[in-house]
Amino acid sequence: METVGFIGLGNMGGGMAGNIQKAGYPMVVFDIREEVVKPFLDGGARLASSPAEVARLSDVILTSLPGPREVEQVATGAEGVLEGINPGGIYVDLSTSRPTLIREIEPKFREKGCHVLDAPVSGGKSGAATRNLAVMVGGEREIFDRIKPLLDAFGDKVFYAGSIGAGSVAKLVHNMIGHGVRQAIAEGLTLGVKAGVEPEALWQCVRRGSLGRMSGLHEGIARTVFRGEFEPASFSLALSRKDVGLATDLGREFNVPMPLANLVEQIAIEGMNRGWGDKDSSVTFLLQEEQAGVEVRAPHVDPAQAARFISTHPEA
Repeated sequence: METVGFIGLGNMGGGMAGNIQKAGYPMVVFDIREEVVKPFLDGGARLASSPAEVARLSDVILTSLPGPREVEQVATGAEGVLEGINPGGIYVDLSTSRPTLIREIEPKFREKGCHVLDAPVSGGKSGAATRNLAVMVGGEREIFDRIKPLLDAFGDKVFYAGSIGAGSVAKLVHNMIGHGVRQAIAEGLTLGVKAGVEPEALWQCVRRGSLGRMSGLHEGIARTVFRGEFEPASFSLALSRKDVGLATDLGREFNVPMPLANLVEQIAIEGMNRGWGDKDSSVTFLLQEEQAGVEVRAPHVDPAQAARFISTHPEA
């Protein structure tokens, strides 16, 4: 069984690494915060002093980091993964980052006889903890096939997206669409309520239509918007703003017009300027409510019931 190195044991990384450890893989871990490392050491993992040492001691190295700057530093900076990785080693970045960056990093590893995959995930902190994650993988198909059992240890929906960078592109497209859909729902619900329809009735109409299959989105709106409560965050506005910004950057790089995504980014920026970065990303509903002069509140709607309805009524 491969020795797995894991760098970055935060909200997402901690859950994924925990499931890898539960699956029985020998592990080497590194994080700048001692308190997040300790549970893994108690479970038998080995502590490394740097990303380079993680790479030297591991067959497969995974990173889960905040963004492109951290990925570049940890992967190719001083005492980084590239410095320590052994020939034949596999580096997998699970972060939401720039596709262009991983495509720039990959040849440097190839020169050392190593392999790189980008494998961003979707499912949030709870999904990382419960193995309810989509894992979108780019890179060599042979390497993907080789380590898929490892990816299956922390994701229940693992799929191959294509060549290097394809996983990151797929993740940015996924998140961009999700944020755009939420903005459309915000506009629709505020319009409906202001035009005299009760939120519950509108919600039933939306749930039972084609949008009703998006159970995660429905659960999140019921949990936050309907209650007017945006903490604790399932997915913070700061992370949402970062992801949609990466998507619009990619659009500019490839000359793809993305008017809705750019609008969503501006809305997220306005929310950040209100000091809402740590709140749930659905907090941007408040901006739409403010401009519309109406609130969408239905506190008695059960979020879990909203999600269960979708999962048990696929025909909706």
